[in-house]
Amino acid sequence: MADKQKIKVLVVDDEPSIVEILKYNLQKEGYEVATAEDGLKGVKTAIKFQPDVILLDIMMPNLDGVETCLQIRQIPELKHAFIIFLTARSEEYSEVAAFDVGADDYITKPIKPRALMSRIAALFRRDSKKEKEKSHIKIRDLKIDRSSYTIDKAGKIITLPKKEFELLYFLANNPNVVYSRDELLHNIWGSDVFVLARTVDVHIRKVREKIGEEYISTVKGVGYKFELG
Repeated sequence: MADKQKIKVLVVDDEPSIVEILKYNLQKEGYEVATAEDGLKGVKTAIKFQPDVILLDIMMPNLDGVETCLQIRQIPELKHAFIIFLTARSEEYSEVAAFDVGADDYITKPIKPRALMSRIAALFRRDSKKEKEKSHIKIRDLKIDRSSYTIDKAGKIITLPKKEFELLYFLANNPNVVYSRDELLHNIWGSDVFVLARTVDVHIRKVREKIGEEYISTVKGVGYKFELG
């Protein structure tokens, strides 16, 4: 994991008591912390603060967490930031919506500070492993550039949200190999994050919509694979 002194964490939540608890514990661990009390201020603060990690509540005034995450993921300078949702809501649709807009993790309140620190560390460990992978893949008419998180399809540049890109990259880096939903969840989201299998289906559908149907095939009853052609 990177030096905590250099890691910036933005906490976006409309409950002052939660913000103060998280801020105290994060600073105690050595992180640099900024806060915002709603989604609109969260986006503005993120642009100015350039955080490495964003802790984001879902139910907030002015702009909810899902829309806030969606806006942040559209800002190129913040594409590598980790986004962890903090919410009191445990309904399935909230989790799916969170990962659908590019969340990296999802934690239900009440939040245990030590568990949260562990989840943040796990995200950086997983990211460190991915940095060792090759940065460019060329298959058929696709050029996948992991350093810029972009895809060149026959000269047309396509930009995908972080998790969609990582899913495509992983499958393309292991062509003609069939992966189950559970295997994809483990390799893309990690074993430290609880994610519904349906989340994989949603991300596959979105990737296909953007790059075409012909690259990722469904193996009925098993999972997905990237076709060499």
